Amino acid sequence: MKILSTLILSITLLLAACSQPVSFKSSDITGVDWGKTLSLTDHNDKPRQLADFKGKAIVLFFGYTQCPDVCPTTLLAMRDVLKRLGDDASRVQVLFVTLDPERDSAQLLSGYVTAFDPGFIGLRGDDAATAAAAKEFKVFYAKQAGSAPDTYAMDHSTGSYVFDPQGRLRLLVRHGEPADSVAADIKLLLAGK
Repeated sequence: MKILSTLILSITLLLAACSQPVSFKSSDITGVDWGKTLSLTDHNDKPRQLADFKGKAIVLFFGYTQCPDVCPTTLLAMRDVLKRLGDDASRVQVLFVTLDPERDSAQLLSGYVTAFDPGFIGLRGDDAATAAAAKEFKVFYAKQAGSAPDTYAMDHSTGSYVFDPQGRLRLLVRHGEPADSVAADIKLLLAGK
């Protein structure tokens, strides 16, 4: 009888451990009712949608090429994340959406994102498409006047969004999150968690 009760207790504990929710280091936003669509043009002038990357985890970040700090550090961090993923890096797509289509031409965007990693893709649209994408992902952005008309800055949200390979928005990564933590979260998503 003692063996049977020990066996039942062991099975119960094992099942309880299997049903524990996944613990991500980034903010788990699974199930939000926004961030479902994106329709922009890539830096090679090819129309793109999120569905184009189904089967891969997607890291999506909004910024602009003349950003002095957050944007380049985020893209450097994503490059480091991919290095930490090793062979799994081929199953991840980093997308950079410009919030400054006035200055960020396809050519400029291409040189910018691929300088961080040749596989990164820059996305852009006209003002209306940019505003629609930002609204869909609840991204704040605002032009701040500079000393000359073309020297303005863009204040903007700093988080990155991560989709699982099934195309579901799952995580919000805070700016400055360590690359090891982000890589660990993406590995969980790639494993079907």
